[in-house]
Amino acid sequence: MAAEDILKYLNLIVDGRGYAGKVEEYNPPDITLSTEEFRGGGMDQPIDIDMGQEKMTCSFVLTSYDADVLALWGVKDGSTVQLTARGSLESLDGTATAVAHHMQGKMISVARGTWGSGTKPSLTVTISLRYYREVHGQRTINEIDVINMVRVIDGVDQLAAHRANIGL
Repeated sequence: MAAEDILKYLNLIVDGRGYAGKVEEYNPPDITLSTEEFRGGGMDQPIDIDMGQEKMTCSFVLTSYDADVLALWGVKDGSTVQLTARGSLESLDGTATAVAHHMQGKMISVARGTWGSGTKPSLTVTISLRYYREVHGQRTINEIDVINMVRVIDGVDQLAAHRANIGL
C-alpha cells in the first residue's frame, strides 16, 4: 500500500520532562557498522568485516530556552541523560502505530541559536549515546547497550557468543 507509516506526531521526553509542543525537530541516531576491508588469497574482491559500531549521536531542537535542559549539559561522569522520542505513525488505511526511541547518553553540545527581538528561541542539543532501543508497535527492532556489549537486532543478540567467549 502507498503511504504507510507516515510520521504525524512527535513528543520528546528529556530526563523525565515532556516537551510536546516545544520540540521542533528530532534527529535519531544513525546506526553504522565500523568495517575493515579484507581480501585474502583467491578472493576476487575485498569484503567488509564487522569491527563494531560507529559512535551514535542524536540531536533535537526545542523552541524553548529551557533551563532544565540547559542544566543537563556536561553531566558528571557516570551519570547519563534519559531521552525518549515517541512518534505516531499513520497509514492511508487509518492504522496508527506507535514508534519509540529510548536512549541514554551524555549531552555534549548545546547550540543556543541566534537571538533577536520578536523571534522564537531555538535550542539545539546533541547527545552522545551509550544506549539505544527502537520499538515499532510492539516489536523491538534493535537494542544497543554499548557499556554491556549488547547488540540485539530483530531479537538476535549478535554479541552474545563474544561476551561468553571473554567471560562476560
